[in-house]
Amino acid sequence: MDSPTVLCIDDPPQALELRKAALESHGYCVKIASSGYAAMKILEETPVAAVLLEYKLEGMDAEAVVCHIKQGFPQLPVILLSAYSETPERLLGLVDDYVMKSDLPERLVPVVERACRLSPRSVARHSKEQHQRTAAAA
Repeated sequence: MDSPTVLCIDDPPQALELRKAALESHGYCVKIASSGYAAMKILEETPVAAVLLEYKLEGMDAEAVVCHIKQGFPQLPVILLSAYSETPERLLGLVDDYVMKSDLPERLVPVVERACRLSPRSVARHSKEQHQRTAAAA
């Protein structure tokens, strides 16, 4: 089975590269986006098993990004990352999980693993690829 793809959304490039390296070292494929707009484009083009979203973004804020994701991909798990202990309840109600940056990196991988395991896009992608392999072999 192919590695699940995780989309990381954050605006500082160094933060994206650190998360990408951490997740790739655990076998994940990682796509990165420096804005909500770039993330939506990636989601339209690439099957993703989970989204890792920074709370504070330039431009489109995290709540707007989550709303766009859930509108287009309602079953896609979104994990919110934040350095703030006070996160609005309405935002926490929209995301599937939440990780404090102070808990990184030890809590990040288990949360991503759980989200990817539950993601219907991972299952659908695997089923589609399996079907394509079976059809090609026939």
